[in-house]
Amino acid sequence: MTDFYKTPTHIRQTRLQQVRDTLTAHGLSALIIPSADPHMSEYLPKHYQGRAWLSGFTGSFGTLVITANFAGVWTDSRYWVQAPIELEGTGIELQKMMQGYPTYAQFLADNLPAGSKVAIDGNVLSVAEYDELTALFDKHDIGLVTNFDILASIWQDRPSLPNATIYVHDDEFVDTNTAAKLAQVREKMTNKGANTHLISSLDDIAWLTNLRGADVDFNPVFLAHLLITHDTATLFVHDDKLNEQAKNLLNQAGIDIAHYDDVTGSLISTKNLLIDPHRVAVGTIAKLPKDATLIKTMNPSTILKAIKSQNDINHIREAMRQDGVALCEFFATLENKLAKGESVSELDVDEMLITARSRQPYYVSPSFDTIAGFKANGAIVHYRATDTRFKYLEENGLLLIDSGAQYKNGTTDITRMFGVGNISDDEKRDVTYVLKAHIALATAHFPKNIPSMQLDVLARNQLWRYGLDYGHGTGHGVGYFLNVHEAPQSISRNAPISPERIISEGMITSNEPGLYREGKWGVRLENLVVAVKACDGEFGEFLKFEDLTLCPFDTRLLLVELLNNDEKSWLNAYHQHVHDELISRLSGSAKDWLVARTQPI
Repeated sequence: MTDFYKTPTHIRQTRLQQVRDTLTAHGLSALIIPSADPHMSEYLPKHYQGRAWLSGFTGSFGTLVITANFAGVWTDSRYWVQAPIELEGTGIELQKMMQGYPTYAQFLADNLPAGSKVAIDGNVLSVAEYDELTALFDKHDIGLVTNFDILASIWQDRPSLPNATIYVHDDEFVDTNTAAKLAQVREKMTNKGANTHLISSLDDIAWLTNLRGADVDFNPVFLAHLLITHDTATLFVHDDKLNEQAKNLLNQAGIDIAHYDDVTGSLISTKNLLIDPHRVAVGTIAKLPKDATLIKTMNPSTILKAIKSQNDINHIREAMRQDGVALCEFFATLENKLAKGESVSELDVDEMLITARSRQPYYVSPSFDTIAGFKANGAIVHYRATDTRFKYLEENGLLLIDSGAQYKNGTTDITRMFGVGNISDDEKRDVTYVLKAHIALATAHFPKNIPSMQLDVLARNQLWRYGLDYGHGTGHGVGYFLNVHEAPQSISRNAPISPERIISEGMITSNEPGLYREGKWGVRLENLVVAVKACDGEFGEFLKFEDLTLCPFDTRLLLVELLNNDEKSWLNAYHQHVHDELISRLSGSAKDWLVARTQPI
């Protein structure tokens, strides 16, 4: 993410005034700028980081609203500490997204007079959000203008769209060819009663085509739309980005190539269209005939790609071994540096992780910005150290390290705690409580196809009993050399309930409860797990989680007496498993570190 918060405050204030002047000139009352692009991506190309450019708030989620006399960013609890820091001095207010507080849409409906017009670029507005906004605004006689991109007139040095090469995901790591995946999607289309299907979500397109790219930081995807009928398929993409192998793959799979910008015009004569309303922009379907039938449902490919094959899982297990080796080398190096009295910063932690992982086979890139938060910075849930805002690992305190990597054979995401100097019993108690929450989910058995949000309480209850809690979800889906955050499953009390958001065998999910004490420290412990069969009988089939991540938890940070016998047994068994999987791949100080950290308690 570009460090837009570094832009001097007076420049951001000038930009806000330019927006207000433009609103006035066009008879508009407000502007909405979401964190989105035409593909409803989580991580955005710089061209679409308008909210960050205007406000300086760089979080991955949030909506900026500007009126003549107000500006505010609505975001969730992950960014309630970070946002005020980055917004300081701009006049833009943090608006907390939580139950009992108005949404940005409700705020506008309550504060704008009847007859007002609100602008939002339709190219970054999902169909689902459009439906919700118009339903609310119509009740208050407020118009929604979606065909005017205000940023285009004031963002003079706006970055161009990315142009990274699109390449074929190596055959050795691909379980199902592109033609077969298309056939699976077409079968689902028939079941939904659709004869045409538009996909705009980049991870779905990359999975379906077996192509990868680098248009978005951390995610090996590329900007494109895919239009599928029962007989044809067309990839709308800047074709100069495709290498020869990619073009050949598309040709063999029967996928035509058209220009990226032509997707809207291609829908002019469409009569029956399946879309995921949360992942297609209203601007993309602007030319769809008014009498066309829209079938709104989750993309079939989203569910298909979430359930990994056994071959996929085997590849991911090997990626986890490689990642585990890198992490052992990293932690051994970190401990050695600190023992020698060397100066180490949060920024150094990031560089050291990248160095260790880049030595592993099939490494491509980090899977997200490393979160290395020491002491109070660990309480900033999505903290990121920068060259103007970081801490050195000095004195005593907890270091939270949340990191991951993209390998051609898998995507990793792990959080571990590291102690610098002497760690207090209060800090150890928090680490232990979070580990208890982690173990509660790791050891759960649950009915097949259970709504994923129902599992959240299993971990959270371990903290609730002590009057503690955390604001984020407990688990998210993870892709296979794709996005580190993947739908449909979400182990979160705030996740929407729908038939698709279930836990099925073969799904890979994170297990990451946390605890954050603002101004003091933060704790989070995360493994990736895969859902596997546990048992079946007269009450149906039950699943459980198997750990994929291979890295010890630091038992020096625990109050072991707070763990019951079952929890101790789980921890010892996990550490033995980590030891057995990695020991033959390590040598020297990294091997010594693994042996020391996997001793039973």
